Formats: sequence, C-alpha cells, structure tokens
Amino acid sequence: MTIKRCLLELGTGVDLHGKDPTKAARRAVSDALRHSSIQFPRVFGYEPQMMQVEVNIAVPYPDTVDQEEVLAEIPYGQKTIVVVEGGMEIESSAQGNDSTIMANAAIIVSLDIPD
Repeated sequence: MTIKRCLLELGTGVDLHGKDPTKAARRAVSDALRHSSIQFPRVFGYEPQMMQVEVNIAVPYPDTVDQEEVLAEIPYGQKTIVVVEGGMEIESSAQGNDSTIMANAAIIVSLDIPD
C-alpha cells in the first residue's frame, strides 16, 4: 500500500477586525472545504476516517494560531497541520490598533491505497 494524494483544495479566510490569526485560519479551512464534497473514499471502499488530511496555513503571527481549533474545522480523517508565516495584514486605522488578517489554506487529502 502507498500513500497517494487524492485532493488539493485551497481557501482564504479573513478576520476583518480583531487581529485574530486563528479566526482567519479557521475561515480559510472552512472556505476550502466548501469548494468540494469529498465522496471518493467510499467509492473505493474506504471510510472517511481513513483519509489523511494535511492542513497547511499561511498567516501573519503563525505562532499565535490555536492549531487544535483550526483542525476542529476538519470533520473526518487523520489530521495534521503546518502553520507558517504568510497571508496578509492590512492596518485598518491610522492609530494602528486594529487590522485585517488574511490567511491562506491548502488542504491535501491522501489515502493509503494498493499499488
């Protein structure tokens, strides 16, 4: 059996006010999930829990992201997460006390399937 990539889905999430990278990351994952309805595991005789789901997040202030909260957006599978510096921060006010945070998500779904 070999781990084979079956799906790559992308999403973007934004926290307009509050400077919350976790909220932006959760929304990016949610956005990516809305782009597809994953039915293929059952077609091949697999249960959704057998999927390996790798979540990749690029967001400002990656060290502040609550990774477990982001992974909670994924309903099935064996989940892993990688959070790196990226995304975008846009100052919302001249005083600098508020900004918009944007996160990008790439979700990779793989299955361990026969060669």
